Amino acid sequence: MAEFLLFFSLAAIVYIYVGYPCLIFVATSFLRKRVYKADIEPTVSILIAAYNEGDCIRDTLLNKLQLEYPKDKLEIIVVSDASDDGTDRAVQEFAACNVSLLRQKTRQGKTAALNIAVSRAKGDILVFSDANSIYRRDALRKLTRNFQDASVGYVTGKMIYSNPDGSRVGDGCTAYMRYENFLRKAETSVGSIVGVNGGIDAVRKFLYRPMRPDQLPDFVLPLIVRKQGFRVVFEPEAILNEDTLKSDGDEYRMRVRVALRALWALLDMREMLSLRTYPLFGWQLWSHKVLRYMAFIFILIAFFSNMSLLKSGFFFQVLFSLQIGAYLLAFFSSRLHEYGPIKSFSTMCRYFALLNLASAHAFVLFLFGRRVVLWTPRKG
Repeated sequence: MAEFLLFFSLAAIVYIYVGYPCLIFVATSFLRKRVYKADIEPTVSILIAAYNEGDCIRDTLLNKLQLEYPKDKLEIIVVSDASDDGTDRAVQEFAACNVSLLRQKTRQGKTAALNIAVSRAKGDILVFSDANSIYRRDALRKLTRNFQDASVGYVTGKMIYSNPDGSRVGDGCTAYMRYENFLRKAETSVGSIVGVNGGIDAVRKFLYRPMRPDQLPDFVLPLIVRKQGFRVVFEPEAILNEDTLKSDGDEYRMRVRVALRALWALLDMREMLSLRTYPLFGWQLWSHKVLRYMAFIFILIAFFSNMSLLKSGFFFQVLFSLQIGAYLLAFFSSRLHEYGPIKSFSTMCRYFALLNLASAHAFVLFLFGRRVVLWTPRKG
C-alpha cells in the first residue's frame, strides 16, 4: 500500500506541474482556435479600486492618461475604499482629465468597489487595473483588438515582474509568472484560459455580473464569462510592469489570501468542473487550479509514504534523500547566493515550498469557513 501511495502521489505531482503543461501544449497542435484581432476603438472604462494608495495613485493615473488611445473614448473611475491617506485628494487632482472619484464610506473591499464602478461606467469595455499597475503605452490597444472576435468576452494581459533588489522571492515569482504565461498562451490556443492577472484585464460590459464582496473577481468573473459561452483569452502583447514583493512573508500572505479566495470561488462555480458539461474547460480547471491548490496533499503523501519505505531498499532511500535535499536547499537558499546554478535551483525549491505551504494554510482556513474580503494592498 505504501508503494502505491508513493508512486501515485509522485505521478500526481509530475502531472500537475509537468504533465498538464505538456498535454495542453500538445493539444494546441490539433485544437488550435484563433483569435481574430483588429485595431478597433470601442469606448473604454478603466476601473481602479484603491485603499490608501496615495504613494502610487498619481503615477498610475498619469500612466493611464498617457496610453495610446483616443481620449474621447476613455474614462477612468477610481473607487476609494474608505482611504484615509490622501488617496482621494490625489485622484481629485485629475478631475479635469475625465477621471472620476467614487468613495465607499466604510471599507467593503475590492469586489464591492468594482460593483459600484461598473454601475457608473459608460464604456462598452471595462478594463480592471490595480492602483499600482503601470501599463505599456500600447497596452490598451493590444487588449481591445481581441474584441473584434465576437467569441471573445474577456482578455487578460501579460504581467512582467521586475525584481530590482534581486530578492529570492522576486526571482521565484518572476519564474513562476513565466510558467503561468506559457500555460495561458497554450490554453488560449485551445479555447479559453483558466487564470487571469487581475491588474490588466478587460471584459465586455454586458457580460459583467455583480459579485459578492467575498468573491475573487480575478477568478469568478472569467468563469462567469466562460459560463455565458464566451472565450477568456491571453494577450501577450498587452504588458503590465510591476515590482515583485520583497520578502517571503509578504509573498506568503498574498499567496494564502489568493488561494483561500480561489478555493471559495471554485466552490461557488463548481458547475464549471463538470466534465460532462464542460469536457475541455472542466479538465483545464481541474488540472490548472484544483489539483494545483491540492498539490500539497500529494507532496505530504509522497514524503511520509517514502519515509515508511526506507527499509525496503536502496531506491527508496535515494528517493527520500532527494526529497530531503530539496527541502534543505529551500531552507538554506539565502546562504547559497554565491553558487550560481545551485542558487537558481534553491530559489525555485524555496518558491515551490512557499506556494504549497500557502495552499495548505489556505485549505485549513477554508475548512474552518474563513473568508477574506478586506486586506492591505500589495506592495512591491
